[in-house]
Amino acid sequence: MPKSTRRQFVTHSGAMMAASAAPLPAGMAGAANLLSGAYTPARLAAILLPREQWRPFPAAADRAAWEGLPPDARTALIDSGARQLNSEWPPLPATLLLGYVRTGNRSNYERVRGVRRDRLRELVIAECLEGQGRFVDDIVNGAWTTCEETFWGVPAHLSMQKAGSGLPDAAEPIVDLFAAETASLLAWTDYLVGPQLDKVSRLIRERIRLEVDRRILTPSLERDDFSWMGFAGRQVNNWNPWISSNWLTSALLLERDGKRRCAAVHKILRVLDNFLGSYHEDGGCDEGPGYWDRAGGSLFDCLELLHSASRGALDFYQVPLVQEIGRYIYRVHIKDNYFINFADASARVNLWGDLVFRYGQRVGDRRMEALGAFSAARQREGFGRAGSIGRQLPALFNLAVFRKAPASEPLLRDAWLPGIQVMAARLKEGSAEGLYLAAQGGHNAESHNHNDVGNFVVYAGGKPLFIDVGVETYTAKTFSSQRYEIWTMQSAYHNLPTIDGVMQRAGREYAASEVAYRSDDRAAEFSLNIARAYPPEAGLDFWKRTLRLDRVKKQVEVLDSYALKKPAAKITLSLMTPLKVVQSGSGELDLGIARLLYDGRALAATTEEIRVEDGRLRSVWGDRLYRIQLTAERPPVRSAWTLRIVAEERSS
Repeated sequence: MPKSTRRQFVTHSGAMMAASAAPLPAGMAGAANLLSGAYTPARLAAILLPREQWRPFPAAADRAAWEGLPPDARTALIDSGARQLNSEWPPLPATLLLGYVRTGNRSNYERVRGVRRDRLRELVIAECLEGQGRFVDDIVNGAWTTCEETFWGVPAHLSMQKAGSGLPDAAEPIVDLFAAETASLLAWTDYLVGPQLDKVSRLIRERIRLEVDRRILTPSLERDDFSWMGFAGRQVNNWNPWISSNWLTSALLLERDGKRRCAAVHKILRVLDNFLGSYHEDGGCDEGPGYWDRAGGSLFDCLELLHSASRGALDFYQVPLVQEIGRYIYRVHIKDNYFINFADASARVNLWGDLVFRYGQRVGDRRMEALGAFSAARQREGFGRAGSIGRQLPALFNLAVFRKAPASEPLLRDAWLPGIQVMAARLKEGSAEGLYLAAQGGHNAESHNHNDVGNFVVYAGGKPLFIDVGVETYTAKTFSSQRYEIWTMQSAYHNLPTIDGVMQRAGREYAASEVAYRSDDRAAEFSLNIARAYPPEAGLDFWKRTLRLDRVKKQVEVLDSYALKKPAAKITLSLMTPLKVVQSGSGELDLGIARLLYDGRALAATTEEIRVEDGRLRSVWGDRLYRIQLTAERPPVRSAWTLRIVAEERSS
């Protein structure tokens, strides 16, 4: 297969761009061992700074550096730490752990665990900023209490252990996302305020090193069977770079044995190679932009650590795939904090603005830099976003530069990611005016998959019109064999057809075919056959869907043409929207910011109100959604329908 060029990913010109787009097989993005190939452990030993010499950020004792940070940031973060002083550390009893297997609830345990981690992080940062020892005893309590926990991760991930879900087996430390995050937090605590801890007791830092080694460093180095590593052909996702970034932090900061330290770094490069090998050349993230910050963003965290710990000798920023993985995030940006959200991703994404900005700096992409600065300003981000001390530190020491950076939204006219078969188009470059269309092909075994081959979203003036609902708060059911019993995962709750009650099915074989894309000054058009996404009982011979953003008529057209292998009693086209729907005439629905026009002779419209009870969905869409159903009773065996979406003209 010929290699794609960057021009196939994004275009800004008026020339026609056309491409067929069968999904590329995994590994087509580049040669194997992209990162690790040139760096043996012996070569790494000559490149990496010794642990004692690596000073990635000022420690608390470097008073000039910490006191030189912007005064408003210093005041706010010291105040945050002060609010944590003398607080009780909430317990994590066995029954709270068991709540996951007993009720399926993930949130109860994770909420308490999160309070403990955030408290320790805030105390450490406050002590670094103030430097008077006021926070040290509380840091000691937090670090010691954390070391006393049997398991640093979350109950939902205990299925990784041989004993299965329930309570953690202390004899088999497993490395999940949050065990690795905890190791990194403790490693930074040791690095930043280690001498202050020694004044209380020299056993505290020894305990940190013992627990991080036992729980993270040794199992990660000695085991290859953690699925997130990607060995033995296992498919990987954001777990791979996310865990790697925290493992790498812990190894670089705490590992005293130089050979083991280099061996860990080499293995991490191999693990990251498995992540990069799962990507296509366009850098598209099939988990969606809501997961990019812990997929591409965590890859960047790893690359920054490697760059710093080698004084720039380990520099992978000229690797084309690394650059494209970064650029993905503005290719799927719609307006404000709205992003294309196929799969489990949310339609609203609050980016780590500083991270996006620094990634853009490294790869020389001004649009990335501008989007990062825009996102941070929109969220009033400025003191290092909460949640990860490994990201808060660079944000704080980059703050003065970051605040002066030009901030804007790239608002690309066209984006095309052939590897994951995602397109996006707006009327004109740099403007959210009018309609915006995004659509996908792909298959129904993607990471964080929904059964949604051929789904699309439409925005009007930067506001959601026809949507991908996203996902509810995670429970035990979300990542189980019952996943597709959840309504948000089903094709009938996406902008897709249902044939006699038969929806799309999950699996790699349920995929789009005959995918094509083209764009020019007049229109952007995406077409595909979605028949293979349905099981045989749907009786589809073909279902060709063509989605067109007409830049001349300023409308979106959805043309569905189909052929059945047998007569059907009913075909229903579903359309999901957060907007109230009014029937304004035969073949016309009014959604306030736009109108939907359809053939009222062939299709009858009904609207179902869906009360949103889940907190995660309510934070995005409010308390209700609507499902429009356009139904054809006893439809012809072969036919075609066209929907037209026309935005209401707004005076400026």
